[in-house]
Amino acid sequence: MKTNKGDGNIEVVKRELKNFKKAPFLKLHALIYIAIVLGQFVCGYTLGIAGTAFGSAQTQLGFSNTWLGLLGAGALIGLAGSALMGKIADQFGRKQMLMANMYVFTILSILQFFFNSPAVLFGLRIGLGLMMAIDYTVGNALLIEWLPKEEGPQKQSNLLLYWSLGFALSFLIGNVNIDWHWLLASSAIGSLLTAVFRSIIKIPASPAWLASHGKPKRAQKIVQRRLGPKWGLPKKWFHVKPAQEVSIKMLFSKQYWRNTVVGSAFYATRAFAFFGVSIFLPVLLKSMGVTNAFLSGSLYNLALVGGCVIGLLVFNHVGRRPFLLVTFGVSSLCLFVMALSSHLAGNLLLIIFTVFAVTLSASLLLDYTYTTELFDVKVRATGVGFVIMMSRVGAAAGTFVLPVVISVAGPAITMMLCGGVLLLGAGICFFLAPETNLQTVAVRTTD
Repeated sequence: MKTNKGDGNIEVVKRELKNFKKAPFLKLHALIYIAIVLGQFVCGYTLGIAGTAFGSAQTQLGFSNTWLGLLGAGALIGLAGSALMGKIADQFGRKQMLMANMYVFTILSILQFFFNSPAVLFGLRIGLGLMMAIDYTVGNALLIEWLPKEEGPQKQSNLLLYWSLGFALSFLIGNVNIDWHWLLASSAIGSLLTAVFRSIIKIPASPAWLASHGKPKRAQKIVQRRLGPKWGLPKKWFHVKPAQEVSIKMLFSKQYWRNTVVGSAFYATRAFAFFGVSIFLPVLLKSMGVTNAFLSGSLYNLALVGGCVIGLLVFNHVGRRPFLLVTFGVSSLCLFVMALSSHLAGNLLLIIFTVFAVTLSASLLLDYTYTTELFDVKVRATGVGFVIMMSRVGAAAGTFVLPVVISVAGPAITMMLCGGVLLLGAGICFFLAPETNLQTVAVRTTD
C-alpha cells in the first residue's frame, strides 16, 4: 500500500491486487501439480497391479473366480465412496484430506503383505479405494481451484498420462518373478513418497472454497503468503454468499441434473469396458488365442500411454462433446468388429485391439477436465465425487463380471458386452452432453 500526506493527515490507499487466477504458472502451482501427479501415478499403479498379483494368488491359494473378480474390483468398489469424500471436502475443505490420505494408503498397502485371506484382502482393497477417492475428487478440485485459468484444462488433462504411466509400470513389475504379497505391498513405496512430499510442501487450502464459505479475508491472506503480496482474490469473491450445505439432491436439481447424468453415463460406461479389459488383460488375451501374452500386454499398455499422448495433442483444441462421441464410437466399433470376426488373423486382431486401446485411453482425458467443468465450485467436489462413484460402480461391475463371462461365454460375448455398454454411454451423451470447452458458463463464474 502507499500513503498520501495532506493537511497533516495520513490517508492510506490500498494497492490494487492482481487476480491470482490470472497469474503465470508459479512455483506454488508446480508444487501442487506435482503433489497431485504423484497421487495419480500411485493410484494407476495400485489398480493395475491387482490383476497380476491376485491372478498369482489364485494359483497358489486356489480361491474361486468369484473371489478373483471381487479382489480385482475391491479398490474400485472403495472408489465408489468418492461421493462421500467429495461431500466431506465441499463441507469441510480440501487440504487436510489430501495431507492425510496417502499415509493411510501406505499403511493399508503394507498390511496386504501379511494376509492370505481373500475376505481380509478384499477389505483392505476397499480401504485403498477410499483413499484413492480422495485423490480423484479432492485433489482434482484443489488443483483446478489453484491453477491459473489458462493452465487449468491442460494440466488437468495431463494427469491421465501420469495415471497411465503408473498403470503401465504395474504391468512390467507384475511380470517380474516376485511373490504376489510383495506385488501388492509395492504400492506403499510410491504412496509414502507422495505423503512425505505433500507434508514438506504443506499443501495450501483452496481460496475458492474459503471464499465460497464466507472466509474471503483468510483466502486472501493464503494467496498473498503463498504467491506473493501483489496477488489477491477477484473482487466478486468478497461478495459471494456463503455456500449452503451441499447434498446429493442438489445434483439432480434443475440446474445440475443434465450434467450429473452425462458425467455419470460417460464415466461409468467407459470405466466398465476399460477396467474390465485392462485389469484382466492376460485372461482375455489367452482366451482370444494370443500366445505371446507378455508381448501383447506390453503393446496394449504402450497403446494406453500412446493414446493419452495423442489425446493431449488434440484435446484442448476441439470440443469436449465431439471428442467424447468420437472416442466412444470408435472404441465400441473396434470391440464389435473383434467379437463378430473371430476368423481374423492374429496380427490383424491385435491391430484392431491396439486401436481400441489407443482410442479408449484418449477418452480418459475427459475424466478430470470434463467432470470439473460440469460443476461449479459450490458443488464441484460433490458432483465430481458422485460421477466418480458411478464410474466405480461401472468399473467394479466390469472387473467382477469379465472373468466370469469369459469363462462361461467366451471372449466374443465379453467384447460384445463391453461394446454395447460403450454404445449405451455414447447414446446418452449424444442427447444430453453439453459443450464446455472455451465457453463462459456457470461453472467458471466463481473461478
